[in-house]
Amino acid sequence: MNGTLHGDPDVVVTGVAPLDRARPEHLTFLANAKYAHLFAECGAGVALVSPELAETPGRTAARVVVDKPHDAMLSLLALLYPEPQHAPGVHSTVVIGRGAHIGEEVAIGPYVVIGEGARIGARSRLDAHVVVGAGVSVGEACHLYPGVTLYPGSELKDRVRVHAGVRLGSDGFGYVFRGGRHDKIPHVGRCIVEADVEIGANTTIDRGSIDDTVIGAGTKIDNLVQIAHNVRIGRLCLIMSQVGIAGSVRLEDGAILAGQAGIAGHHTIGAGARLAAQAGAFGDIPAGETWSGYPARPHREALRAQAALFKLPSLLRALERLVDDRTGNVKGKEKR
Repeated sequence: MNGTLHGDPDVVVTGVAPLDRARPEHLTFLANAKYAHLFAECGAGVALVSPELAETPGRTAARVVVDKPHDAMLSLLALLYPEPQHAPGVHSTVVIGRGAHIGEEVAIGPYVVIGEGARIGARSRLDAHVVVGAGVSVGEACHLYPGVTLYPGSELKDRVRVHAGVRLGSDGFGYVFRGGRHDKIPHVGRCIVEADVEIGANTTIDRGSIDDTVIGAGTKIDNLVQIAHNVRIGRLCLIMSQVGIAGSVRLEDGAILAGQAGIAGHHTIGAGARLAAQAGAFGDIPAGETWSGYPARPHREALRAQAALFKLPSLLRALERLVDDRTGNVKGKEKR
């Protein structure tokens, strides 16, 4: 962490808390001057403070001056809140299909179902009521939280974390209208989740129809996200809650989609592009650009359009007064 200690070197902390609720047993941090008033009254035992705020008045017993308090806090969280250690083993209620392979040091909880020919990598953990379909591959050191379902055709690489209620590899919403009915398009593609991906609770990701749906390495997906068939998401993307991504969309590396954004099918979001909350994209977004609004457009353009829309009521009132004045003048002349 490479910080500089000021104050009592013997302070002991056992947890973290924000400035307004921290007590003597807590670690907190100050990285923004607008929170200096909270720091002045903060009762934390230790505070991580950025160099430019090192002299901010406060009551903490000790402060550690460090270049990036947020990063330092992240490093310390793992020490203060270590992940629970779960002993390897298979619960007596687990159902394992013929030909399934279970790696070393795997922990499998109650009522898990593992299909025929499935593979579970070493040191992975499957919590209660997880369903792993036939032929599914789960990599090493993965964690599937309670109630996760992996349909056949799903493949998880190493260190993937999948939260409760996630459904991976379900059929996409694909139909052809013929003969007076909607005929289902068979989905034979896969759902591939690459290494170090985290998927939030109750998110659904469809398998491909004839292509694969792919989630790139290091991408993080929030809760309640819908990703349709044949979507390809690049590396290190961030996708916030309630985003909807229609079929065959391409997200290039590092793209960011904020909450409740939606993307129509068959479009490309360029590398490093950002789509603001509740935006609706109906076309491609160039790499590195920030778009917002509905329909989405470059952010500054969307702000100008919104500002003009807010001015519309006053402009309409002025126009109505002008029309009334002119109409009154005409009527007055007719009376004379």
